[in-house]
Amino acid sequence: MLRIFHQYRPRQVARYVKGFFRGRVYIDGIGAFEFDGGKLLPPTKQDKRALAVMTEVNNEIKAMTAAAA
Repeated sequence: MLRIFHQYRPRQVARYVKGFFRGRVYIDGIGAFEFDGGKLLPPTKQDKRALAVMTEVNNEIKAMTAAAA
């Protein structure tokens, strides 16, 4: 399943990734990502912006998990 986000909102992307656990997302202006195990995987294109987005979304997922516990 591929979900397209037209605006980058880290919490919204994190909620989607955490909920579906495995799949793909595309964020306009940043690029495509795959996720597995409820976390974004490193992008195939090693772009600093994409790596920063991956880190930010994964940190949001950690924060959501910690808040639920």
